Amino acid sequence: MLLTIDVGNTHTVLGLFDGEEIVEHWRISTDARRTADELAVLLQGLMGMHPLLGDDLGDGIEGISICSTVPSVLHELREVTRRYYGDVPAVLVEPGVKTGVPILMDNPKEVGADRIINALAAVELYGGPAVVVDFGTATTFDAVSARGEYVGGVIAPGIEISVEALGVKGAQLRKIELARPRSVIGKNTVEAMQSGILYGFTGQVDGVVHRMARELAEDPDEVTVIATGGLAPMVLGESSVIDAHEPWLTLIGLRLVYERNIARS
Repeated sequence: MLLTIDVGNTHTVLGLFDGEEIVEHWRISTDARRTADELAVLLQGLMGMHPLLGDDLGDGIEGISICSTVPSVLHELREVTRRYYGDVPAVLVEPGVKTGVPILMDNPKEVGADRIINALAAVELYGGPAVVVDFGTATTFDAVSARGEYVGGVIAPGIEISVEALGVKGAQLRKIELARPRSVIGKNTVEAMQSGILYGFTGQVDGVVHRMARELAEDPDEVTVIATGGLAPMVLGESSVIDAHEPWLTLIGLRLVYERNIARS
């Protein structure tokens, strides 16, 4: 089986693939202070719960594919693959790794690995042109051309960041649960904040995507909009532009990158 690891600023998502099917997944907090040994113990604990894997850390794992937006964690995961998976082929997504996605940016090295991986998976699953909206620590919008090129994107503060900022900076406000309010017009402070977050971000998504689609294609209706990320379900029921929800889009992209660099070599 293939182990895929997507390290984000706030959460790390892990997935096990049996062929093209994801058979198990986990979400843990990202902690830049964890050492390679601590990460290995964590992996062993998670995978030890899966019936198809043995007690040994390497049992059943035939390949590993990793991308990270946190350089220190990528360094420790590199050490994990060397010490605990020495005989297992591993791909760490970084400059030089084949993705098959041309990057049409002023400085391609500035683009996060996860955003390129998402573009790859979007093209594989839906073709181009497409916009990927990733609801993570930041809300990112990534544009993919009809030819499968990464042409650019938009970065906005994420939902959780905005909630925390309201609680910290608002003298009479506090941190709230991310939940759907009873109505758009809040009847109390908590519901007013929930409404502002939910419908404010929905309006942001719809507005940004409409503008991107007009720049991306002569017929904006041809652009497929794919939502991913841990907070995507919060907006799905309200947005008018999202065509598909792929919670494991980045993990699927990691599987595709592994196939391009190892499985077909």
